[in-house]
Amino acid sequence: MTKTKKAGPNRQCAAIPYVIKDGHVQVLLLTSRGTGRWIVPKGWPKKKHSAAETAALEAFEEGGVVGDVTPEPIGSYTYTKALNCGALQPLAVDVFALRVRYEALDWPERGQRKRVWVTPEEASLMVAELELADLLARFASVERRARAAHEGAFVRSPVANMPI
Repeated sequence: MTKTKKAGPNRQCAAIPYVIKDGHVQVLLLTSRGTGRWIVPKGWPKKKHSAAETAALEAFEEGGVVGDVTPEPIGSYTYTKALNCGALQPLAVDVFALRVRYEALDWPERGQRKRVWVTPEEASLMVAELELADLLARFASVERRARAAHEGAFVRSPVANMPI
């Protein structure tokens, strides 16, 4: 398992939101606002929240899902972000599994992104980042190991207690 590294200016936190339907795992992908490519919800660390809580908050803000997140990352990937000033910044992203409890009717970035529920294998073919594609392709087995390792000790999303 990946150890949690201190979030800093070159690290982001991401979630792979998932549900289990009819015994099969489905994951949520979103489009990025800038290029429209398929991504997982991610964002910059938040001062008052752990990396796991930040990943859960991003899943709500970007994708409208609320659930329980693994306390430790299930993996990581790197990518290069184009900043508003035009510069390119290499980033490492710690990825947490988020077991979705419910989908909100409204959320902050609704209308700014498209969403799609697909199998992890389908998701792995849709994302551009090769390390993320590999993590998605292995997601069902990675999620099972994470769930077993934490024996139900997932972190509740900070949004779960907010009126939505």
